[in-house]
Amino acid sequence: MSFLEYNVKSTPTGWRKILHLNWALALLVVSVASVGFLMLYSVAGGSFSPWAEPQMQRFALGFVLMLIVAMVPIWFWRNMSVLAYVVAVLLLVYVEFFGATGGGAQRWIDLGFMRLQPSEMAKITVVMMLAAYYEWLDLGKVSHPLYVAIPLLIIGLPVALTFIQPDLGTSLLILMGGGAVLFMAGVHWLYFVSVIGLGIGAVGAVFVSRGTEWALLADYQYGRIDTFLDPSSDPLGDGYHITQSQIALGSGGWTGRGFMQGTQIRGDFLPESHTDFIFPTLAEEFGFIGGASLLLLYVLILIFCIATAMMARERYASLLVMGIAVTFFLYFALNMAMVMGLAPVVGVPLPLVSYGGSAMLVLMAAFGLVQSAHVHRAR
Repeated sequence: MSFLEYNVKSTPTGWRKILHLNWALALLVVSVASVGFLMLYSVAGGSFSPWAEPQMQRFALGFVLMLIVAMVPIWFWRNMSVLAYVVAVLLLVYVEFFGATGGGAQRWIDLGFMRLQPSEMAKITVVMMLAAYYEWLDLGKVSHPLYVAIPLLIIGLPVALTFIQPDLGTSLLILMGGGAVLFMAGVHWLYFVSVIGLGIGAVGAVFVSRGTEWALLADYQYGRIDTFLDPSSDPLGDGYHITQSQIALGSGGWTGRGFMQGTQIRGDFLPESHTDFIFPTLAEEFGFIGGASLLLLYVLILIFCIATAMMARERYASLLVMGIAVTFFLYFALNMAMVMGLAPVVGVPLPLVSYGGSAMLVLMAAFGLVQSAHVHRAR
């Protein structure tokens, strides 16, 4: 019996696919999202509006989307990878000319009932495209300069379009997520050393260009770097966010002040407490134990994703799921490092917890791809 015959006969069909879902992973996703609902309720002063109720509705829609994506064979998503990537890039181009503006950045497409952020889509579509590329590419050509240049272009185009919005945080996530897929595909380590060297040079260029006509970052982004290096230099200005975040993190202690008892939130000292800075809200009310518990849930999700990637026999499925796992890790790791003062404030939300529509729906679709790889793997 050939592998193809084995794959077809051993893959569940019809409604039996529901039984083969990774329900442990689904339960973990629901648990993390529930933490978000709880904190959004608290931030609003004990009200489901204006944040908790819309977030719950979006999650319900996202959960259905996850199930729909999971029911579709993984080979279909492989065949759709190029189209998904092209659509994401075209939407990024559209945003550049016709996008909605908010907070000094032009990042969204106003759909009326919600605002779509194409850069969120790019995080996943870049991983899909790279996984499809490396499944097609012969293993002996993985480190050939010509065949390395192609994935660099695949990554570089959405990174550049996202960076000029400007959205430094998302562009970094796309860059690092794509780079992780290249590494896992077997690209020679010397390429990564070269990229790191270029990165160091780029950081130097960022500082040199400050105050010139060709400045590489916006003024508020330079302010964030200054705040990261010395938050106390402007505690009531650019350093206000991180200063209040650290106060909230420290005041929670081991067990926290109690649900809806956080002084930073009740006193309205912590800005963006429902989006990028929702983790300090959790830490203040539930302490170190609450923060560590959420981190544990994230780690368990990662473990299940990695296990799915290791069990996949198809190169596309394995690279896709690992790429999604790395992107998810970068999501929460960068956010937590940011609010603790270990990384510059770059505007990265806490996955499944921070308020937001595009990030929620795209992430749920990504988990649907993980589930599809799990359900349709050869047994």
